[in-house]
Amino acid sequence: MTSVITGDIINSRKKNPEEWLIPLKEVFSGISGNQKFWEIYRGDSFQVEIKDVYFAFSAAVLIKATIKSIKGLDVRMSIGIGDKTHEGEKISESNGSAFLNSGELFENLKPLKTNLAIQTDNSAVNKELNLYFKLALIAMDNWTASSAEIVKVSLESPTLSQEELGSLIGIKQSAVSERLKRASFEEIMELDIMYREKISSL
Repeated sequence: MTSVITGDIINSRKKNPEEWLIPLKEVFSGISGNQKFWEIYRGDSFQVEIKDVYFAFSAAVLIKATIKSIKGLDVRMSIGIGDKTHEGEKISESNGSAFLNSGELFENLKPLKTNLAIQTDNSAVNKELNLYFKLALIAMDNWTASSAEIVKVSLESPTLSQEELGSLIGIKQSAVSERLKRASFEEIMELDIMYREKISSL
């Protein structure tokens, strides 16, 4: 079993591509390693394979936090969970139900008016997780650039204290605490635990 995130950058044409391309590539390299497992295409669309299916939701949150750290941008993503029947030289040449689930769902995100959804081969799991995602997006879609930034550094450095996180971006511990609270970070991490429980039942 593997997971695939398909996405695109919202409002990408309003920014210099370098502003978001460089940090996005850095995130992909961190979460997926080898470049054969991720690809940016058609200017502002992307696909990345997350081999550890339990990490797919937090990877999506990290991608969103990275993009929303840049004022005026957002990202639309579908998570597909399933098998991998063929591994190509690049991700666009690979195949399996994880890739099909992610691609099919991505085409429906705009009509569904949502920026994050998941499709597995279990409709009950899909229904439950997608409800949780919709609720989480009430917070995540409204992150400011500073809220997104603290979520990003918190996910990238989970062992650091709030004081240490603050020193990374030049703010006090109290400001870190306030920004994490505004971003609903604790609740999103609780959802990550719930996501992992639901995926373990597949």
